[in-house]
Amino acid sequence: MIRTVDIYDTSIIGVFATCTEDIVLVPPLTKPEVCALLEDVLEVRVLEILINESIVVGALSRGNSNGFMLPYGARAEEMQKLTGIPVGILPDRLNAVGNIVLANDSAALVHPDLSDKALEAIAGTLKVDVYRGTIAGIKNVGMAGVVTNKGLLVHPKVTASERDALENIFGFPVNIGTTNFGTQMLGSGLLANSKNFVAGSETTGPELGRIEEALGFLD
Repeated sequence: MIRTVDIYDTSIIGVFATCTEDIVLVPPLTKPEVCALLEDVLEVRVLEILINESIVVGALSRGNSNGFMLPYGARAEEMQKLTGIPVGILPDRLNAVGNIVLANDSAALVHPDLSDKALEAIAGTLKVDVYRGTIAGIKNVGMAGVVTNKGLLVHPKVTASERDALENIFGFPVNIGTTNFGTQMLGSGLLANSKNFVAGSETTGPELGRIEEALGFLD
């Protein structure tokens, strides 16, 4: 099975796309063969959209089975019609939602400087408990890790105290890894749900094996 791909001819697929259990959002003009691969491997609907007229859909959005969060200025009604699930707008100056929110269907870790109002909006839309924190001292937690309903993979320099917090928040052992031949901000190169994953084209065999193990795809 092919598990590596490019979007817009680049391996940073997590910047351009985002994945939930049922949906992958990609920018317009994503190659049909890429959309077909994502649909087949991840068992999802692939939907094309711009967010605030931008193609960096993965950096600007975060979703789970319950809803999607978008940045201020985005068209929530259009997104809700497209996805069929609730869509919320992040009421905060920090609004690259995909960069600053790490979430699955049970919990979310967010940038430590997000406002209480922003946390309430995330909790209300995604229907999860929301916690502030960092990964490897990095505030952009949405790109410093990947979490599904089966596992958690994060930046190799995660600290012991952060590990404890992450395990308490998500209920999974914390695994470390990289994508795209050593990229530690691994969320930039990985799309995953509980069914499968797709990584950027530069991701190596050992990196793929680590992802398989961390996200629960090894028998």
